[in-house]
Amino acid sequence: MAILDSIFGKKKKPFKASCLITKEPIENGFGYLLTTADVVTSQKYWDMIMTEPETMSYTVSHFKNNSSGTQMRSMIFEKYSTVTKPWIVSDSIIGYFNVDKNSARDNAKKWWESEGGFTPEKTGPASTTLDVATFQTVKQYAVMEAGRNRI
Repeated sequence: MAILDSIFGKKKKPFKASCLITKEPIENGFGYLLTTADVVTSQKYWDMIMTEPETMSYTVSHFKNNSSGTQMRSMIFEKYSTVTKPWIVSDSIIGYFNVDKNSARDNAKKWWESEGGFTPEKTGPASTTLDVATFQTVKQYAVMEAGRNRI
C-alpha cells in the first residue's frame, strides 16, 4: 500500500510566500522577517500607506479637517497595528524600516525552514509589544501626520 500511496498520493505543495507589503513573490530562503512593532514604528511606512491610491482620499479629507478622513486613517492604523503574525518582506521594502537587517534576514531563514511556523520575540499586536508611550507616538504620527508632505 505504501508504494501505491507514493505513486498516487498527493504531493505536498512547496511552501511559497509573497511580501506582505509589496505583494511581490519572495524566493525560498530570502526576504526579511519583521514584527508588527518593527513595521508600525516606521514613519516612511506610514507615509507610503496613507498616500497609496486606495487611501489618498482619506488623507486629503483628513488634512482638510474632515473628521471622516481622520476616522478612516485611524481604522487603517488599527488594521495594521493589530497584526499578530510576523511580516515577511522583500528586499525592495526593507529600507523603510529601522531594523537590524542581519537579524531580520536570519529570522526569515528560520521562518522559511519552519514553513512559516517561526515567530521572533515580540511578535504580536503593536499595542502589546510596544510600551504605551511609544505606541501612542506611533499612532499619533500615523493617524495625524503621515503623508502631510505629499498633499
